[in-house]
Amino acid sequence: MSSNRPLASPNHQSRSTVRAAALTIALAAVGVIGMAAPPTQAASAQTQASTCRGEGVDPNALIRYQSDVVIKAPLSTVFALQTDVERWPTWQPPVLTMKRLDPGPLRKGSRFRWTTPAPATPTTPATTLNITSTVHQLKRNSCIRWSGPAIGEGLSIDEGVHVWTFTKVRGGVRVHTEETWTGAQVEADVPTATEALGGGLEAWLRDLKTTAEAANGRNR
Repeated sequence: MSSNRPLASPNHQSRSTVRAAALTIALAAVGVIGMAAPPTQAASAQTQASTCRGEGVDPNALIRYQSDVVIKAPLSTVFALQTDVERWPTWQPPVLTMKRLDPGPLRKGSRFRWTTPAPATPTTPATTLNITSTVHQLKRNSCIRWSGPAIGEGLSIDEGVHVWTFTKVRGGVRVHTEETWTGAQVEADVPTATEALGGGLEAWLRDLKTTAEAANGRNR
Protein backbone atom coordinates (compact mmCIF):
# COMPACT_ATOMS: atom_id res chain seq x y z
CA MET A 1 0.00 0.00 0.00
CA SER A 2 1.58 3.24 -1.05
CA SER A 3 1.26 6.79 0.22
CA ASN A 4 -1.00 9.23 -1.58
CA ARG A 5 1.50 12.01 -0.88
CA PRO A 6 4.73 12.38 -2.94
CA LEU A 7 7.92 11.54 -1.08
CA ALA A 8 10.88 13.87 -0.88
CA SER A 9 13.76 12.64 -3.01
CA PRO A 10 16.88 11.78 -0.97
CA ASN A 11 18.97 12.78 -4.01
CA HIS A 12 18.06 16.42 -3.34
CA GLN A 13 18.84 16.39 0.37
CA SER A 14 22.07 16.44 2.28
CA ARG A 15 22.95 13.35 4.26
CA SER A 16 22.19 15.13 7.53
CA THR A 17 18.76 16.22 6.28
CA VAL A 18 17.86 12.72 5.17
CA ARG A 19 19.01 11.27 8.47
CA ALA A 20 17.00 13.78 10.51
CA ALA A 21 13.86 13.25 8.44
CA ALA A 22 14.15 9.47 8.62
CA LEU A 23 14.61 9.55 12.38
CA THR A 24 11.64 11.89 12.85
CA ILE A 25 9.37 9.58 10.84
CA ALA A 26 10.60 6.51 12.66
CA LEU A 27 10.12 7.94 16.13
CA ALA A 28 6.77 9.52 15.33
CA ALA A 29 5.29 6.46 13.66
CA VAL A 30 5.63 4.46 16.85
CA GLY A 31 4.84 7.43 19.07
CA VAL A 32 8.02 7.12 21.10
CA ILE A 33 10.45 10.01 21.28
CA GLY A 34 14.06 9.57 22.37
CA MET A 35 13.78 5.83 23.04
CA ALA A 36 16.20 3.39 21.43
CA ALA A 37 15.92 -0.38 21.15
CA PRO A 38 18.40 -2.43 23.16
CA PRO A 39 21.26 -3.49 20.84
CA THR A 40 20.79 -7.16 21.73
CA GLN A 41 17.13 -7.02 20.80
CA ALA A 42 17.87 -5.28 17.53
CA ALA A 43 20.46 -7.90 16.69
CA SER A 44 17.99 -10.71 17.37
CA ALA A 45 15.33 -9.22 15.13
CA GLN A 46 16.22 -11.57 12.28
CA THR A 47 16.03 -14.83 14.24
CA GLN A 48 12.38 -15.81 13.82
CA ALA A 49 9.56 -14.99 11.45
CA SER A 50 6.10 -14.31 12.88
CA THR A 51 3.01 -15.37 10.97
CA CYS A 52 -0.76 -15.21 11.35
CA ARG A 53 -2.70 -17.79 9.36
CA GLY A 54 0.41 -18.35 7.28
CA GLU A 55 1.09 -14.69 6.46
CA GLY A 56 3.91 -12.60 7.89
CA VAL A 57 5.63 -9.26 7.49
CA ASP A 58 7.19 -7.98 4.26
CA PRO A 59 10.08 -10.38 3.48
CA ASN A 60 11.81 -7.77 1.32
CA ALA A 61 11.65 -4.87 3.78
CA LEU A 62 14.97 -3.37 4.85
CA ILE A 63 13.55 -2.15 8.15
CA ARG A 64 12.32 -4.86 10.52
CA TYR A 65 12.25 -5.62 14.22
CA GLN A 66 10.75 -8.27 16.51
CA SER A 67 10.49 -8.87 20.24
CA ASP A 68 8.33 -10.57 22.84
CA VAL A 69 7.27 -10.47 26.47
CA VAL A 70 5.56 -12.80 28.95
CA ILE A 71 2.45 -11.28 30.51
CA LYS A 72 1.01 -12.66 33.74
CA ALA A 73 -2.64 -12.52 32.73
CA PRO A 74 -5.19 -14.79 31.01
CA LEU A 75 -4.86 -15.19 27.24
CA SER A 76 -8.38 -13.88 26.71
CA THR A 77 -7.58 -10.70 28.67
CA VAL A 78 -4.39 -9.96 26.73
CA PHE A 79 -5.90 -10.66 23.32
CA ALA A 80 -9.03 -8.61 24.05
CA LEU A 81 -6.95 -5.65 25.22
CA GLN A 82 -4.73 -5.65 22.15
CA THR A 83 -7.56 -6.09 19.62
CA ASP A 84 -9.96 -3.56 21.18
CA VAL A 85 -8.31 -0.86 19.08
CA GLU A 86 -10.83 1.83 20.01
CA ARG A 87 -9.47 1.73 23.57
CA TRP A 88 -5.80 2.05 22.63
CA PRO A 89 -5.69 5.75 23.63
CA THR A 90 -6.67 4.79 27.20
CA TRP A 91 -3.50 2.77 27.79
CA GLN A 92 -1.07 3.91 25.07
CA PRO A 93 -0.20 7.61 25.55
CA PRO A 94 1.31 7.98 22.03
CA VAL A 95 -2.05 7.10 20.42
CA LEU A 96 -3.80 10.47 20.25
CA THR A 97 -6.96 9.47 18.43
CA MET A 98 -8.52 6.26 17.14
CA LYS A 99 -11.51 5.65 14.88
CA ARG A 100 -12.93 2.40 13.56
CA LEU A 101 -13.89 2.70 9.90
CA ASP A 102 -16.40 -0.17 9.98
CA PRO A 103 -18.84 -1.63 12.52
CA GLY A 104 -18.78 -4.89 14.45
CA PRO A 105 -15.97 -6.91 16.01
CA LEU A 106 -12.46 -6.61 14.66
CA ARG A 107 -12.01 -9.15 11.85
CA LYS A 108 -10.34 -9.69 8.49
CA GLY A 109 -10.98 -6.60 6.38
CA SER A 110 -11.56 -4.27 9.36
CA ARG A 111 -9.98 -0.83 9.04
CA PHE A 112 -9.10 1.76 11.65
CA ARG A 113 -7.47 5.20 11.54
CA TRP A 114 -5.30 6.56 14.31
CA THR A 115 -2.94 9.46 14.91
CA THR A 116 0.36 9.99 16.71
CA PRO A 117 2.53 13.12 17.06
CA ALA A 118 5.80 13.82 15.25
CA PRO A 119 8.07 16.39 16.91
CA ALA A 120 9.83 19.22 15.14
CA THR A 121 13.45 18.78 14.07
CA PRO A 122 15.95 21.28 12.62
CA THR A 123 14.79 20.28 9.14
CA THR A 124 11.09 19.37 9.58
CA PRO A 125 8.12 20.98 11.35
CA ALA A 126 6.11 19.34 14.09
CA THR A 127 3.21 17.40 12.64
CA THR A 128 0.76 14.59 13.30
CA LEU A 129 0.94 11.29 11.45
CA ASN A 130 -2.31 9.73 10.26
CA ILE A 131 -2.12 5.92 10.08
CA THR A 132 -4.79 3.86 8.31
CA SER A 133 -4.52 0.18 9.19
CA THR A 134 -6.26 -2.77 7.54
CA VAL A 135 -6.57 -6.16 9.25
CA HIS A 136 -5.57 -8.96 6.88
CA GLN A 137 -5.56 -11.98 9.20
CA LEU A 138 -6.99 -12.60 12.65
CA LYS A 139 -7.39 -15.76 14.73
CA ARG A 140 -9.07 -15.36 18.10
CA ASN A 141 -6.70 -15.67 21.06
CA SER A 142 -3.90 -16.56 18.66
CA CYS A 143 -2.75 -13.84 16.25
CA ILE A 144 -3.49 -10.69 14.26
CA ARG A 145 -1.81 -9.09 11.23
CA TRP A 146 -2.47 -5.62 9.83
CA SER A 147 -0.76 -3.13 7.53
CA GLY A 148 -1.05 0.44 6.30
CA PRO A 149 0.67 3.75 5.51
CA ALA A 150 1.59 6.57 7.90
CA ILE A 151 1.23 10.04 6.37
CA GLY A 152 2.03 13.45 7.80
CA GLU A 153 2.95 16.89 6.47
CA GLY A 154 6.27 16.17 4.75
CA LEU A 155 6.67 12.77 6.44
CA SER A 156 5.65 9.36 5.13
CA ILE A 157 6.04 5.61 5.64
CA ASP A 158 4.69 3.87 2.55
CA GLU A 159 3.68 0.72 4.42
CA GLY A 160 4.10 -0.81 7.84
CA VAL A 161 3.20 -4.49 8.26
CA HIS A 162 2.62 -5.67 11.83
CA VAL A 163 2.12 -9.21 13.16
CA TRP A 164 1.23 -10.19 16.73
CA THR A 165 1.05 -13.74 18.12
CA PHE A 166 -0.27 -14.86 21.54
CA THR A 167 0.73 -18.20 23.10
CA LYS A 168 -0.11 -19.70 26.50
CA VAL A 169 2.99 -20.45 28.55
CA ARG A 170 3.61 -21.34 32.17
CA GLY A 171 2.68 -18.31 34.22
CA GLY A 172 0.86 -16.38 31.53
CA VAL A 173 0.97 -15.47 27.85
CA ARG A 174 3.92 -15.01 25.54
CA VAL A 175 3.22 -12.08 23.22
CA HIS A 176 5.47 -11.90 20.17
CA THR A 177 5.45 -9.01 17.73
CA GLU A 178 7.22 -8.27 14.46
CA GLU A 179 6.95 -5.24 12.17
CA THR A 180 8.48 -4.05 8.90
CA TRP A 181 8.57 -0.62 7.25
CA THR A 182 9.05 0.37 3.62
CA GLY A 183 9.40 3.80 2.01
CA ALA A 184 12.12 5.99 0.55
CA GLN A 185 12.40 8.32 3.53
CA VAL A 186 12.85 5.67 6.23
CA GLU A 187 15.03 3.54 3.94
CA ALA A 188 17.41 6.49 3.58
CA ASP A 189 18.77 5.58 7.05
CA VAL A 190 17.96 1.95 7.81
CA PRO A 191 19.90 1.60 11.11
CA THR A 192 18.31 4.70 12.63
CA ALA A 193 14.80 3.75 11.51
CA THR A 194 15.25 0.17 12.75
CA GLU A 195 16.44 1.41 16.13
CA ALA A 196 13.43 3.70 16.45
CA LEU A 197 11.00 0.98 15.36
CA GLY A 198 12.46 -1.31 18.00
CA GLY A 199 12.08 1.32 20.69
CA GLY A 200 8.44 1.77 19.78
CA LEU A 201 7.65 -1.94 19.84
CA GLU A 202 9.41 -2.41 23.18
CA ALA A 203 7.34 0.44 24.65
CA TRP A 204 4.12 -1.05 23.21
CA LEU A 205 4.90 -4.41 24.82
CA ARG A 206 5.61 -2.76 28.16
CA ASP A 207 2.33 -0.83 28.07
CA LEU A 208 0.42 -3.98 27.10
CA LYS A 209 2.03 -5.96 29.91
CA THR A 210 1.42 -3.26 32.52
CA THR A 211 -2.23 -2.78 31.55
CA ALA A 212 -3.09 -6.47 31.22
CA GLU A 213 -1.44 -7.42 34.51
CA ALA A 214 -3.16 -4.55 36.31
CA ALA A 215 -6.53 -5.68 34.94
CA ASN A 216 -5.77 -9.25 35.99
CA GLY A 217 -4.99 -8.08 39.51
CA ARG A 218 -8.29 -6.22 39.78
CA ASN A 219 -10.23 -9.26 38.61
CA ARG A 220 -8.79 -11.66 41.20
